[in-house]
Amino acid sequence: MTEDINPRRIVGITSEVVTNVTNTDFPGHWPGEDHSWNLRKFRKSFSIKLYRNNPLHCEFDLIGVHAAIANAFRRILLAEVPTLAIETVYVANNTSIVQDEVLAQRLGLVPLQGNINGLRAMGWYQKGNPPTDKDTVVLNLRVACERNPEAAKGETDAEKLFINSSVYASHIVFTPIGLQTTLFAPPGDIRPANPEILLAKLRPGQEIDIEMHCVKGLGKDHAKFSPVATASYRLLPLIKIKEPILGDDARFFQKCFPVGVIGLEKDAATGEDKAVVKDARRDTVSREVLRHDRFKGKVELGRVRDHFIFSVESTGQFDSDELFIQAVKILKLKCLRLHKKCENLSSNPASAAGDAMEE
Repeated sequence: MTEDINPRRIVGITSEVVTNVTNTDFPGHWPGEDHSWNLRKFRKSFSIKLYRNNPLHCEFDLIGVHAAIANAFRRILLAEVPTLAIETVYVANNTSIVQDEVLAQRLGLVPLQGNINGLRAMGWYQKGNPPTDKDTVVLNLRVACERNPEAAKGETDAEKLFINSSVYASHIVFTPIGLQTTLFAPPGDIRPANPEILLAKLRPGQEIDIEMHCVKGLGKDHAKFSPVATASYRLLPLIKIKEPILGDDARFFQKCFPVGVIGLEKDAATGEDKAVVKDARRDTVSREVLRHDRFKGKVELGRVRDHFIFSVESTGQFDSDELFIQAVKILKLKCLRLHKKCENLSSNPASAAGDAMEE
């Protein structure tokens, strides 16, 4: 694999320095070479490989794009995919030890889930207007703690001694209004993505009575609207063994990398263990191997500049792979909007400049 990669695509990693960091595949940099962008060449070099996919976590490789594009997807995932979250909390009664504003903050950060088509059909709530069934979802939290009459004498476990001693996200109840009875009919009703989230502790005589209004929002306005727990990428590690590493050196070499990166196989000539690259994807590029003089000149480390290993962890409202598709659609809309603005600018500069100032 190493031999097939153009050296210009490799970011060099030494014990002290990272080299060849900047992209050079643009017109005019290399004499006699045409690096102007064209669709045919992009289609040939671009690919996506899916390695892990479950509702809460997906991992895939994005190959053949510039870092700016990969980072645009990451930022959109964090801040521009709309989601539903608790925005306003109306406290009718809260005698728990948790203050009203702290409890409201905790409730706002509880990730919600429900029918995807219903969530997309919801409109945007405009502040100052009365809430409607098209832009606001109503949730209720009503929990009271009391002693358990069936608790054993001498019991010390609060969960057995009291009823509702712990308030969990599962206590939150969806109250459908109007069209929501259809949009969010079970099993697509609005509910916490993780019902085991602890919200507060209660003791006999204490209770919580709260109504919550949920609206659509963006992560750039508040972190509670971000649909991902994390969205990150890293460049594909590259390990090139330039000379055979045998015997004890091979076993020591293996320990310089995370488990599974380096494998051992029998050398045909000597019969000793020989170090080979088993799975470079697992490497964290700690550069530990470069600290040892015995491997000097025998190994090269690097990263492939245009090979991004993406990891997307969903909070539960959308499947992790669906989130990336939404990010692609949003970036496409941004490009179409920019293209339209550029066309307006070329056809009517004065009008386009005025529109830009208004925005």
